[in-house]
Amino acid sequence: MQIGIIGLGRMGGNIARRLMRGGHEPVVYDRNVSATAAVVTDGAIGAEGLADMVARLAKPRAVWVMLPAGEITEQTVIDLAELLEPGDIIIDGGNSFYKDDIRRARTLAARGLHYVDVGTSGGVWGLERGYCMMIGGEADVFAHLSPIFEALAPGYGAIERTRGREDTHVTRGYVHAGPAGAGHFVKMIHNGIEYGLMQAYAEGFDILYRKNNESLPEDERYDLDIGDIAEVWRRGSVVSSWLLDLIAEALARDEDLKSFSGQVADSGEGRWTIEAAIEEAVPAPVLAASLFARFRSRTDHAYADRLLSAMRFGFGGHVEGGHVEVTLPQEASR
Repeated sequence: MQIGIIGLGRMGGNIARRLMRGGHEPVVYDRNVSATAAVVTDGAIGAEGLADMVARLAKPRAVWVMLPAGEITEQTVIDLAELLEPGDIIIDGGNSFYKDDIRRARTLAARGLHYVDVGTSGGVWGLERGYCMMIGGEADVFAHLSPIFEALAPGYGAIERTRGREDTHVTRGYVHAGPAGAGHFVKMIHNGIEYGLMQAYAEGFDILYRKNNESLPEDERYDLDIGDIAEVWRRGSVVSSWLLDLIAEALARDEDLKSFSGQVADSGEGRWTIEAAIEEAVPAPVLAASLFARFRSRTDHAYADRLLSAMRFGFGGHVEGGHVEVTLPQEASR
């Protein structure tokens, strides 16, 4: 299946590469000419701009926008709408605010265009592991695009199907969450939960790290090897997870995490999750506290904050403050 992809950064380029592995034909464009050239070298068709991309795509066209949420995505959707024809599809695979999706879908529908929002999780490891996708839009458009989602999704891999679950697209790693906006809403809550999980790990390991503190009675001090603890927890523990895998890798390189500044950014979804909780009158003290902890990290850095930075770098390649002597997965770093 042919598909346009705009934005070839940490995830967009590897989305194009994974689609090519699945036999699809991406037509790619990025304002960074070298980013486009790198994906073209791997077999994609390069476009010189949006108009050139649209001209190269067969009807009905589908164009996947993989850009940061905000003005750049908004303007790209506007520009595409001027170039596309009724029946064509615009896909936003970034982390846009779900209410923007609802507005865009309504505006584009008046022009006969379809809009699909895809909350995409997988970070820099998606090329090899696949991408978990939460999708909003019309059911028939979702069905039309399913070959694309099937190629990008993880499939079964090492994860067995849940007992009682039939073999569906959900068990392979992508879900049609509902109408426009539903995909990004589910991804927004996913990221809010991610904040809470990361904060719990960070605080727990901070307590372990400080157990040899001179302020404690001498017989209550332990010189713990927290790298060993992370490693053993990965094996059979109820707190094992991919985040713990990333923690173990970071601690194996440097238990003190000196390469990380501890200034932890928040990319928007955590704030939006708390706003949704307020709108729905749902108590979310853990998620709220994890967001506020990131605010605090920008003025008062603790070991827990360096661990948060290490996790963010591990799954998303996020570099925040200071120099990081760590290497991304080979495929993801191109």
